[in-house]
Amino acid sequence: MNTCRHLAIIMDGNGRWAKAQGKPRTAGHFAGADNVRTIAIAANERGVEYLTIYAFSTENWKRSQEEVGYLMKLPSIFFKKYMQEFLDRGFRIRIIGEMDALPEGTRNVLRDAEIQSEKNTGLTLSIAMNYGSRREITLAARKYAQDVADGKRANDLEESEFDSYLFTADMPPVDLMVRTSGECRISNYLLWQIAYAELEFVPESWPEFTPEVLDRCLKEYSERDRRYGGIKYE
Repeated sequence: MNTCRHLAIIMDGNGRWAKAQGKPRTAGHFAGADNVRTIAIAANERGVEYLTIYAFSTENWKRSQEEVGYLMKLPSIFFKKYMQEFLDRGFRIRIIGEMDALPEGTRNVLRDAEIQSEKNTGLTLSIAMNYGSRREITLAARKYAQDVADGKRANDLEESEFDSYLFTADMPPVDLMVRTSGECRISNYLLWQIAYAELEFVPESWPEFTPEVLDRCLKEYSERDRRYGGIKYE
């Protein structure tokens, strides 16, 4: 039986879910944010130690100005509603991505959530904001090159050390990556971190992703044969 320490989720389908109900896309994003709280609690109760969610990608800036504007306001709504509960439950909030490109108000809310929860030791809820994995790897390579140029280290980087240059430094590799809404793509998400992760693509949209669906995913994951490129001989 496999134990899932690090669960990553691509929260897809908010807009399509809202449209199917005759509601604006922003209503889908609101419902999706509420579901983050539900699934974070459920994941914690099931022994998951790290939950990383894809909230806003570097490509999402291409969406309408109205939708992007709402997504930038959503962290304030979300944390005003749930931050105290997260603190009470011992959750640690972590933001991954290029924060400097976000509006000042959004940036301040996210950084405040990190600071308030930095001493907590429960579930680490990592929120990917303005995140793109290719960009993350590029920036990590630049950091390493600069360390070499500055004489801080030799040009002898090992694969096992590269993690320390990523946004997810000090986090374990992803065990299970789930994408909702039936789409079967990775979409530039945690490409390094999911190198040996199990992948699941479920038909439910993110607002429909209940703790029961989470249980289904974790059960399937627990039964996977994880060989990491090796072979099990009888």
